Amino acid sequence: MENQTPDPIEPTLSGPQAAALLAARGQAVAPGVPGQPFANMLCFSVYAAQLAFNRLYKQLLAPHGLTYLQYLVLVALAQAQDRTVGELGEVLFLESNTLTPLLKRMEAAGLVVRRRDTQDERVVRVALAPAGAKVVGEVECVPLDVLSALDMPMGDLQQMKVAMDRLGAELRKTGG
Repeated sequence: MENQTPDPIEPTLSGPQAAALLAARGQAVAPGVPGQPFANMLCFSVYAAQLAFNRLYKQLLAPHGLTYLQYLVLVALAQAQDRTVGELGEVLFLESNTLTPLLKRMEAAGLVVRRRDTQDERVVRVALAPAGAKVVGEVECVPLDVLSALDMPMGDLQQMKVAMDRLGAELRKTGG
């Protein structure tokens, strides 16, 4: 039996169109090729890139005692002081039940201040504490450090950013 290469998929087809075509052909996108079981899985490529980013950020943020998520909270608060937990959740794509324990730990570390809203006590507001503002100043170089670690053309990185933003938006529309 001869190994046959599947017919290529027209690159202009949308995901649903490509999936329907593959299903009609009796083909699947995965599995990959021998030795590379995930070669055809976009989700794995995103996952692997995320792991690599996490390692890089861990190396860059460890001297400041921050996790990547804590770093993101500080950046968000530096751009718009005094956000509600809900607003932070929206910009970070996190639910409040994930964010609240993180913010409590950050408050205990002296990085943020949490307080009840004066007009609606159900709402919790979060702002940078002086120590958090100091750390923000110390980590301003992190985006440049990340950029320096990526030996890729800026145009490629900008296109990838646009594509990843679009991918995230599409996944969020499906409830992902």
